[in-house]
Amino acid sequence: QVQLVESGGGLVQAGGSLRLSCAASGRTFRRNSMGWFRQVPGKARELVAAISWSGGTTYYADSVKGRFTISRDNAKNTVYLQMNSLKSEDTALYYCAADGDTFRRVGPTLQYDFWGQGTQVTVSS
Repeated sequence: QVQLVESGGGLVQAGGSLRLSCAASGRTFRRNSMGWFRQVPGKARELVAAISWSGGTTYYADSVKGRFTISRDNAKNTVYLQMNSLKSEDTALYYCAADGDTFRRVGPTLQYDFWGQGTQVTVSS
């Protein structure tokens, strides 16, 4: 059974940092794009960042460019999201996702097949 398990969320003051982790099990995703999404109640889920299978290509939403960094460790089947200079508007439930197909190009339209349960990030102002 494939599982994506997020960790690292929590409560932080504005301007602070958090590092989210997403550990995959049940299959390898070293040849698959992975992404981080977030969702606020009453709003659509938003793609925050994505990374290609090799880590060589990344995508960021405009709202997080320059503040967030996505990375991956294929040996550990894990993807990370380093979040710096956090703002109150970054408060959301953050989800990890994985593409089920291999070697597909990273981008805002890529559809993901596997999802984690989410980790809450709350930024106090």
